[in-house]
Amino acid sequence: MQGKIYRVAGPVVVAEGLEASMYDVVKVGEEKLIGEVIQIKPDKIVIQVYESTEGLKPGEPVENTFRPLSVQLGPGLMTSIYDGIQRPLPELKELMGDFIRRGATAPAIDMKKKWAFRPLAGKGEKVSGGMIIGEVQETSTVVHKVMVPPGIEGKIKTIHSGSFRAEETVAALESGKEIKLMQNWPIRKPRPVTKKLYPELPLVTGQRILDGLFPIAKGGTAAIPGPFGSGKTVTQQSLAKWSDADIIVYVGCGERGNEMTEVLKEFPELIDPKSGKPLMERTTLIANTSNMPVAAREASIYTGITMAEYYRDMGYDVALMADSTSRWAEAMREISSRLEEMPGEEGYPAYLSSRLSEFYERAGRVEALSGKTGSVTVIGAVSPPGGDFSEPVTQSTLRVVKVFWGLDAKLASRRHFPAINWLSSYSQYESMLAPYYRKNVAPDWPELIKTVDRILTEEEKLQEIVQLVGSDSLPEKEQLTLEIARMIREFFLQQNAYHEIDAYSSLAKSHRLLKSILLFAEKAKKAVKEGVKVGQIASMKSKSKIADAKFAKDFGHALQDAEKEIGKELEGLVAASR
Repeated sequence: MQGKIYRVAGPVVVAEGLEASMYDVVKVGEEKLIGEVIQIKPDKIVIQVYESTEGLKPGEPVENTFRPLSVQLGPGLMTSIYDGIQRPLPELKELMGDFIRRGATAPAIDMKKKWAFRPLAGKGEKVSGGMIIGEVQETSTVVHKVMVPPGIEGKIKTIHSGSFRAEETVAALESGKEIKLMQNWPIRKPRPVTKKLYPELPLVTGQRILDGLFPIAKGGTAAIPGPFGSGKTVTQQSLAKWSDADIIVYVGCGERGNEMTEVLKEFPELIDPKSGKPLMERTTLIANTSNMPVAAREASIYTGITMAEYYRDMGYDVALMADSTSRWAEAMREISSRLEEMPGEEGYPAYLSSRLSEFYERAGRVEALSGKTGSVTVIGAVSPPGGDFSEPVTQSTLRVVKVFWGLDAKLASRRHFPAINWLSSYSQYESMLAPYYRKNVAPDWPELIKTVDRILTEEEKLQEIVQLVGSDSLPEKEQLTLEIARMIREFFLQQNAYHEIDAYSSLAKSHRLLKSILLFAEKAKKAVKEGVKVGQIASMKSKSKIADAKFAKDFGHALQDAEKEIGKELEGLVAASR
């Protein structure tokens, strides 16, 4: 039964004479534009359309597919670039050029390509939803596990090895159900798991300030709010390249076209440090720029998290980068206003907080239905207008995430990168991850971090006095605190994302570097008690060798040499002061 368009208001279309359920996908107008039912009235159906509605007029047909908006999940997702509703952008460009026509569709997965399927289950074996029955070598770095779709169970009647297309049947159950290489899943419905696990393993990012001061657990949630130019995109690219996640899902949600173009150009050129192969071999990109229809922007976040959950179910650790959730919230605000809903704070819909919570709650480290342990870590960038962290999206996000990496425009202007403010940022995973760090890095790791926190907090208090009366008026002990804090900031917290060696810092390297700085602090305190002036300590040449060790391949030897030279130079200053 077909309905017809009654009214058009931007991306929102009202249809009449149509039977539908919430979140059904419909085809709107003569061009069959893809839309989704978002409100049902007694005699009208309200639809959000994922494409431009320019030219649509009342009376045009509306057809219901009676299916929710779903994504195709199967081999071929890695290396792919999609829009917000999983249309493959490179394939559409080949068909139509740089400008995609409205109503254009293409399979999300290449249906012509054949994949070598190797069975892991046998005839007569009882299987249930989520179980792994075989595998496919998707890329040189990713083995794709073929799973029974959730909700299906029974005994295997036939299963074949060989080359198959994604939509071909590889196994059949005695009940008559067929299992293919690919499956569909509605994007707004979380994929089921056996149980959620305690977040006790860190996602090692290779960024000293994150791994040291504000760690995130595998399956954790983090927000990176920051104003324009503070380094959100570079930080997320560093996380994608260096974190110990197996799979990366990058969602460019409503970002400016030129920024997204840079991402689309740079990601395929990035080399995976683990394998030496292109990083794209374990990455999928979802591009939905600010000039694309807002409704598709709202869907892109769900598309990304559903793909992430799919690979999590195979037993992989997945990192989802959402850049940025502010643009997603703006899309919700625009659609809400078209629906004439009662606005909340700053015009955002009243359900903003609950939608953000639903999204971030889909993160987690879990035991999947397959029995494998996997995780989805969600790192959402937030772009508050004017860098105002008190605005609704940032505040609603902070209520649900456990890690806050606050980017600071002042630090960025001083060329301090990553420009993460160590005073406003926090992590609620520190105590959960402390046993891991004690066991796998060093027994004194948590104590070193507490010492660093104390020194940086003390520096902030002293800076207020310095601005009033100058540093020379401070006692020698406080002057030394300022010098040690400066070393922590410049030698430890600062990191060059473009340097061959300094771009990644292992946990062992971060610990050793911090240990050297704090060892210097202890020796310097003793020297000050012996009568050495802080000015003399600040001008020591040997301490700069600690900073040089960041860029050395053999950082252990470099730091040992630096510590010896520092010891000799301090002894000389003490002897001269007597």
